[in-house]
Amino acid sequence: MTESPRQVHVTGGSGFLGGFVVSGLLASDYQVTALARSDTAADRLRGLGAEPIMGDLDSPSALLSAFEASGATTLVNIASLGFGQAPAIVEAAETAGLRRAIFVSTTAIFTNLNAPSKAIRVAAEASVMNSSLDWTIIRPTMIYGTPGDRNMWRLLRLLRRSPAMPMPGGGQNLQQPVHVADLASAILAAVGSPGTIGKAYDVGGPTALTFRELVAQAGAAIGRSPRPLPIPARPVVRALKAIEGTGRSLPLKSEQVERLLEDKAFDISAAVADLGYAPRSFAEGIAAEARMQAP
Repeated sequence: MTESPRQVHVTGGSGFLGGFVVSGLLASDYQVTALARSDTAADRLRGLGAEPIMGDLDSPSALLSAFEASGATTLVNIASLGFGQAPAIVEAAETAGLRRAIFVSTTAIFTNLNAPSKAIRVAAEASVMNSSLDWTIIRPTMIYGTPGDRNMWRLLRLLRRSPAMPMPGGGQNLQQPVHVADLASAILAAVGSPGTIGKAYDVGGPTALTFRELVAQAGAAIGRSPRPLPIPARPVVRALKAIEGTGRSLPLKSEQVERLLEDKAFDISAAVADLGYAPRSFAEGIAAEARMQAP
């Protein structure tokens, strides 16, 4: 394939966020190839209008072959950095000549919890920053906005069924969810912005909300007023950990409760200044998501 400055290669393009990014690149007249690990992913990418290239993030040789076949000079890596594949991705990009690279990381690297994936993600960012690539890192907060999200869609379902909502720690800790379309716009802006090279951006909603406020706005989106039900979080965490220690699988994990006890509020001013980032309010975004969900 002939190299083109308008040729972008995407990893993770068939996923929740990837579909928005691939569609946005194509709408901006980029030529898009995308890594596909399966026939299902390849079909999804073709449906979006991208050219799939079969490859595997767990196989350095297959990854390099796919990157070389793309003919691209720009990489947009949406695939998770939490599985230890970042060094291979960086090396393949450098070897294949994909000089410009946007990597999607996560604000979860700032957690105080001893999460198993934290060290992997921090090391992944270090491998990007220490590379010869013209890199930009985008760190989203919790992503929501369509049935593909794993958090707000479930919350809306729960609020439709329950008149009350448990509030660990009283629901006073801060959350700052980002709508998937707004996150995609930040990634697309970075692709065309040389001034973002060598910088990392935290990308979230316009303001941080307490969990109580977030639940109230989600409830209003479906015409409900859920009753806050404060619960003592630490005893719940201890009980969940004890059950997890027996090997039993639970719908709610102790780490999920612990995360609700951390303030997750981030300064997005750099993204606003450099990327023209203008996220919608959570009330607006969750109302749109609620309209997608059948009662």
